Amino acid sequence: MNLLRAASTVSLFTLASRITGLLREQLVAASFGSSAWTDAFNVAFRIPNLLRRLFAEGAFSQAFVPVLAASRERDGDAATRDLVDAVATVLFWALLATCVVGVLGAPLLVYLMAAGLRETPGSFEAAVTMTRYMFPYIGFMSLVALSAGVLNTWKRFAVPAATPVLLNLAMIAAAWLLAPRLAAWGIPPIYAMAAGVMLGGLLQFGIQVPALARIGMLPRLRSPRAALQHEGVRRILGLMAPALLGVSVAQLSLLINTQIASHLGPGAVSWLTYADRLMEFPTGLLGVALGVVLLPQLSAAQAQQDTARYSGLLDWGLRLVVLLALPSAAALLLFARPLVAGVFHYGAFTERDVQQTMIALMGYGVGLLGLIAIKVLAPGFYARQDVRTPVRIAITVLCLTQLMNLAFVPLLGHAGLALSIGIGALVNAGWLLWGLRRRGSYRPAPGWLGFLWRVALATLVMGAGLWWAAHALDWTGLRATPWLRAAWLAAAVGAAAAVYFAVLLALGVRPRQFVKRA
Repeated sequence: MNLLRAASTVSLFTLASRITGLLREQLVAASFGSSAWTDAFNVAFRIPNLLRRLFAEGAFSQAFVPVLAASRERDGDAATRDLVDAVATVLFWALLATCVVGVLGAPLLVYLMAAGLRETPGSFEAAVTMTRYMFPYIGFMSLVALSAGVLNTWKRFAVPAATPVLLNLAMIAAAWLLAPRLAAWGIPPIYAMAAGVMLGGLLQFGIQVPALARIGMLPRLRSPRAALQHEGVRRILGLMAPALLGVSVAQLSLLINTQIASHLGPGAVSWLTYADRLMEFPTGLLGVALGVVLLPQLSAAQAQQDTARYSGLLDWGLRLVVLLALPSAAALLLFARPLVAGVFHYGAFTERDVQQTMIALMGYGVGLLGLIAIKVLAPGFYARQDVRTPVRIAITVLCLTQLMNLAFVPLLGHAGLALSIGIGALVNAGWLLWGLRRRGSYRPAPGWLGFLWRVALATLVMGAGLWWAAHALDWTGLRATPWLRAAWLAAAVGAAAAVYFAVLLALGVRPRQFVKRA
C-alpha cells in the first residue's frame, strides 16, 4: 500500500468535507450572523462535539486502534472479529446511558460550558433545548468512530474519510429548507440546525453498516457481562483511563475558552467558531489524514518490533507536515482578511464580524504547524500504547495556555484565546518531538537541513505574493459583487500554491521523495 496515495485519498475526501463545511458555515453566517442565537447553537453543538472528541475520536480511538491493529497482526481476523464484537457491545450500552444522562442534565452542561449566555434573554434556554435535541448525536458518532477504527485498520480509508460530508449536507439542507418554515411557524429558525445535526449523525452511522458488512466485520452484540470479560476490552479500558485524562485536558481547555468567550459579549463565541472552521481546513486535510493513515501502520510496526520502519514512518509524516503546514500557516497570517471576507461576508455577517473573525484566525495561524504536527507525533506514543507521556505534556500545556489567557485576553479579547491555543500547540508539539527523540523512537533521516531551507524559501516567496494580494483589493468592499470576489480569492490562492510548488521544484524537491509504501 502506497502511504502517500492513502493519505491523499483521505485528504481528498476531507477536502470535500471541509468545502461542504465551509458552505454550511457560509449559510449559517449569512442566515443568522454572529448573534446571541448563533452563540446558543454553537454552544449547544459544542457539547456533543466535546464528548465526541473526548470519548469517540479521542480516548476510545487512541486506545482501540493500537489494540485492534496489534490483534490483527498477531492473532488474525477471527480473533479480531471477536474483539470488535465485545468492544461494540460495551460501547453500545455505555452510550445509551450517556445519552440519557446528557438529555436530563442539559441545563447543567450548558451552564458549565457558557454561563455568560444567561446575560442575554432567551439564549441560555435555547441552548439547553438544542442540547437536548442534539445530545444523541454523540451516540451515533461514537459508533462511527468504532467503525472507522476497523475500516482504517483494514486499509479501507474512503468511507470513514467521506462520512463527515453527510453531516454538512444535512445541516445545509436544514438551514436552507427547514429554517424558513420554522420562522413562518413562529419557531426560532436556528432550531433547524439542531435537526440537521441529528439527521447528519444518523446518515453518518448508516453509511458504515454496508462498509463493515463487505469486510465481514459488522459487529454483533453479545452479553454485556461476557463482553466485559474479554481480555482485549479490559486492555482497551485500561488504556482509555490515561487517554481519557489526556483528551480531557484538551477539551477542558476548549470548555474554559468557551466560558471566557461567552462573557466577552454577543458574537465572541461565534467569531472563534468561524475562525476555527477556517483553521480546520488545513488541519483536516493534512493532520487528520496523516493521523488516520499512520496510527495503524505505527501500531503494526511496533507489534513487529520494527524500529527502523517505525522511525521512518514518523520522519515521512513530519516532512509532509513541514511541506504543507508551513505555507498554510503563512496564508492564515498574511491572507486572513480575504479568506474571512470571501467565505463569510454575506447576509447578516457584517464588516465588524470580518475583522473580529480575522484576528482570531491569525491567532490560530500562529500555532498551525504545532496543531498539525501533534497529529503525527502523538500517534508515535499511542502506537506504543504509551498514553501517559502525552497526558503529562497536555496537562502542563493546559496550565501554560491559561496563564497566557490571563495576559492575552485583557489585551486582545477573544483573539487572545486563539493565540494562547496556537502557542500552546507549538509547545506541545515540540515537547512530543523531544520525547520521541530522547527515547530513540524517532531518528531524523538525513537531509532535513536542506529540506527546511528550501521549504522556508518557497514559503517566503509565496507569502510575499499573498501579502500583496491582501492589500491590493478592498476585499470587504467587494461584497456587492460576490462572484467577482470569489474569483479573485480562488485566483490568489491558486496562484500562491502554484508559486510555492514551482519554487520547490526549482530547488530540487520532487513529489517522488514523499512516496512511501506500508
